[in-house]
Amino acid sequence: MHPLDDSLAHLTRRAFIGRGAGGIGQLALGSLLLSALAGRSEASQVRSPRGLAGFPHFAPKAKRVLCLFQSGGMSHIDLFDQKQTLVDFAGKELPPSIKGTQRVTGMTSEQTQFLVVPPIAGGKLCGKSGLWISDLLPHLQTVADDLCIIKSLNTEAINHDPAITFMNTGNQLPGYASMGSWVSYGLGSENEDLPAFIAMVSQGSGKNPDQPIFSRLWGSGFLPSSHQGVGLRPGGNPVLYLANPDGIDREHRRAMLDDLADLNALHAAESGDPETLARIEAYEMAFRMQASVPELVDVSGEAAETLELYGPEVSKPGSYAANCLLGRRLLERGVRFVQLFHRGWDQHIALNRQLPNQCRDIDQPTAAIITDLKRRGMLEDTLVVFATEFGRTAYSQGGFGDPSAGRDHHGRCFTVWLAGGGVKGGVSYGSTDDFSYNITADPVHLRDFHATILHCLGVDHERFTYRFRGLDTKLTGVEPAKVVRGILL
Repeated sequence: MHPLDDSLAHLTRRAFIGRGAGGIGQLALGSLLLSALAGRSEASQVRSPRGLAGFPHFAPKAKRVLCLFQSGGMSHIDLFDQKQTLVDFAGKELPPSIKGTQRVTGMTSEQTQFLVVPPIAGGKLCGKSGLWISDLLPHLQTVADDLCIIKSLNTEAINHDPAITFMNTGNQLPGYASMGSWVSYGLGSENEDLPAFIAMVSQGSGKNPDQPIFSRLWGSGFLPSSHQGVGLRPGGNPVLYLANPDGIDREHRRAMLDDLADLNALHAAESGDPETLARIEAYEMAFRMQASVPELVDVSGEAAETLELYGPEVSKPGSYAANCLLGRRLLERGVRFVQLFHRGWDQHIALNRQLPNQCRDIDQPTAAIITDLKRRGMLEDTLVVFATEFGRTAYSQGGFGDPSAGRDHHGRCFTVWLAGGGVKGGVSYGSTDDFSYNITADPVHLRDFHATILHCLGVDHERFTYRFRGLDTKLTGVEPAKVVRGILL
């Protein structure tokens, strides 16, 4: 829906006359706006609480999305895309024909040598499909036949903030709407007592515990603010300002909200500002969440077998394992988009020590949520996205063999995977050269990745736009993007 439509849909006669009284120019503008309003189709004026009219565009394979975001730049070379050449060339200069002249970060641009580092662990061909997965991820190896591994993802961004912003919003610049907000705006929620989009953050065992995860990564940008993600925190107060203050019970809160809604409705009638209505929606959602969130985070009713499946940290609030379990509970309650951010993958130093620890954090819970969704019959209509902002270099950052050495950022090719929700299982898509450094077949740009996620949800990315700064803005941007049909069922 055009933002002007939102405004005009709530513009009363009194508000229009009040605005127009400022001068003939404003009256002329008002006339133009009314003409535009009269020319709109009936369908474009209707927005259901469950999403935009006419959405989804076609029958979806996925009803909901779980995004497991590995923040910091996961090493595709060590985990999913190992090559024998990396072993054969260990300690030797990366051939200039492979490295080329592409931009590298300031952390290694002054190095005089770019020595190849072999993978730090072995791996094996897993499942009936024979997908190769590192031995650092033994639990994930057991669900290989459910995974669609994309080895040819690529991005222009080589530093964290633009890269993570690009992956999550479709643009390297802040201020754009996040994936989850786009999905919330288009499709809405299936649960009136919980937001359509919820995000959680956990801290891993890897480097840079202070690397920031900004709330704008689940923000709504230019979309109506009611579609921003709600951050769920660990502990007894999972949503800020949700609990009533001392001396205020639920009946008092209901009465206060009713009075406040009346005042906001009066203001909306005078101003025609849709954000005022979004504010009313936010207050009402918070009131309903006061009852729904305590039930959500109370996992005492989960079977012992389920808790064991997620691993020993499932009982630790705020851990990746605990967030995975909560993620499953949110999905089965109808939340449309759940995103778990897990920090610590930025292994510029001490790769041999940090990467195994980081893998231990996420291995069992990640395999568990795939298994859990599958057992409950939910995987087939839940799209699981396991992503990161970029990969890691084949060459060493720091001295070869030095315990403090690591790998630098690498956006030219990296690996992500999908599961469920309309994608093929047990599939490897795209390929890289003998050094896992350049794409040799079936490149997938971030725009293509976003287009494919929307397609699984029944949304045509070309037709899903919002007017912003004079453009019909899309999650997939203004450059060409394609759905990766080779991975779809």
